[in-house]
Amino acid sequence: MVEKKNIVVLVEGGFDILEAKTAVGIIKYSNKFNVLYVIDSINAGKTCFDVIGFGENIPIVSSLEVALKMASELNINIDSLLLGTAPRGGILPLTWRSIIITAIKNGVNIINPLHKLFNNDDEFKQIALSNNVTIWDVRKPLIDNRVADMSGHKINANVILTVGTDCNVGKMTTAIHINKKLKTSGHNSVFVPTGQTGILIEGWGTAIDDVISDFTSGACEDLVLKAAEIANKSDDFIIVEGQGSLVHPGYSGVSLSLLHGSAPDALILCHHCTRKQIRRYTLPIPSLNEYIHIHNSITKNIKSSPIIAISLNTYGLNDEEAKKEIERVSLETGLPVTDPVRYNSVIITKAIEEYFSLI
Repeated sequence: MVEKKNIVVLVEGGFDILEAKTAVGIIKYSNKFNVLYVIDSINAGKTCFDVIGFGENIPIVSSLEVALKMASELNINIDSLLLGTAPRGGILPLTWRSIIITAIKNGVNIINPLHKLFNNDDEFKQIALSNNVTIWDVRKPLIDNRVADMSGHKINANVILTVGTDCNVGKMTTAIHINKKLKTSGHNSVFVPTGQTGILIEGWGTAIDDVISDFTSGACEDLVLKAAEIANKSDDFIIVEGQGSLVHPGYSGVSLSLLHGSAPDALILCHHCTRKQIRRYTLPIPSLNEYIHIHNSITKNIKSSPIIAISLNTYGLNDEEAKKEIERVSLETGLPVTDPVRYNSVIITKAIEEYFSLI
C-alpha cells in the first residue's frame, strides 16, 4: 500500500462546499493524501467539520507559517501544498503568490489545480529548481490532441455519464458514489476523472476544460477507451465524471464534448434542488423535464443516451424537506430520484442495473 502524502490545503477566503470543490473533494474522498491543515484566516481556530460538516480532525489555521510551525512541533513532514479552490477562470490570486513562494523555499512541493501553469512561471520554476521542489500542474493535459473519430462507440462496457443542470451540483460526487456502490454490489466499475479534483482523487485522467476545443471530444473518447482497457469485460461499468451544463453560458462546450466523446449509454442528471438560477448568472434554470428533452434531442442523432435517474443535491434542506423534494421530483419526472450523499446511491444503482438488465 502506497503511503499517503501529508499535505496542507490553501483555501484562503473561500472555504465552503461550493467554492472549495477541490479541497472538499480531497478531504472527503481521497485515499492518496492526508490533509494535515487547511489555511483560511477567516475560519482559523475551527476544524473542517465546523465549516463543511466533515474532517473533524483537520484544524483550520491562519497561515502557512502557522501550519509549518505546528507540523514541525509534531515532527511531521509536509510533502505538498495544494491549492484547494479554483477561482473563476483559474487565475492565481495575487495574495497567494507569496504563500506559494514561502512553501517552495521550505521544501514543500506544490499541487496546482488552476488553469495557470506554474511550470510556465519563471519565478516559481527557478525557486522550485533551487529548492529541489516539484510543481504538479494538475490541469496540464498529458495527451496527444486528436479529433474524435467515434471509436468510443465500439466499447463493449456500459458507459454512464453524469450530466448537470448547472456547475457545482454534484456530478463528480454522484459519479464517485455510483462507482463505489456498483463495486460493493459485485460489479466491476471504473470511475473516469475529467476534472482536476477527480484526477487528484484517482491519480489519472484529463482536465477536459484545459484541452483545445477542437480536441475535447477526442480527449473524452481517449479517457473512455483507457477505462475500457481497465474494465476489460463487456458487462463492466464505466462511470464518467460530467462537467458544466448544456445550458450554461460559460461552460456548455465541455458538457457537449463529454456527451459526444464519451458516447454514454445512459445519463444520470444531477441537480441542486434549491438553485433557481444558473450560478453567477441571472438565467433561470429550466425544468428537469426540459433538461431531459434537451439531452434526448442532442444525443439521438449520434448515440441515443437517455437520462435514467436523477441525483438530487439537497444541501441546505432539513431531512423532512429533502425527502419531500425527492418525492416531488420523482413524480415530476417519472424517474428514480435520491440524494446519494445524504442517503445512499442504491436507488440510482438499481436503476442502472435494471436499465442494463443485470438484476
